Amino acid sequence: MSQPTEFAMPSFDIVSRTDLAEVDNALQGVGRDIAQRYDFKGSRCSIERKDEILTILADSDQKLKQMHELLKANLARRKVESAALEFQAVEKAAGTSVRQIVAIRQGVSGKLSKQIVKALKSSKLKVQAAIQGEELRITGKKRDDLQKAIDLVKELKPDQPLQYLNFRD
Repeated sequence: MSQPTEFAMPSFDIVSRTDLAEVDNALQGVGRDIAQRYDFKGSRCSIERKDEILTILADSDQKLKQMHELLKANLARRKVESAALEFQAVEKAAGTSVRQIVAIRQGVSGKLSKQIVKALKSSKLKVQAAIQGEELRITGKKRDDLQKAIDLVKELKPDQPLQYLNFRD
């Protein structure tokens, strides 16, 4: 006799991933913009990426703001949400120049995970949420409940971009 197969419940994963290749492409675009723009001629402004950390160097606070705008515009062209960036405090560098560290968020933070789980439990939807490292797995008996769960999470307006993957029946 064969063993009865286990009934798999419909599920999906909530993740937050940033495509670093697209970030690199956006950084190349920023580099081209800086090289071509008249207001950046002769300045020592640059953006470098090492792993998931960006370092922005600018001659002044004004140039730093312009570089933020260039970075966000180039990321938007590459369909990377600028909400994935976490800007740290501006530091003084040599002379009048400034430096800023920007972290690229990967994974759903623990605080946000707990907020999502709490919201799902209080919504009385018949779904279960399991935190699995830096992602969440949402399971439920009905596909409609899972779609309502996605809508509920979107209404929370989290401070980082989320993707809903691996929707399984």
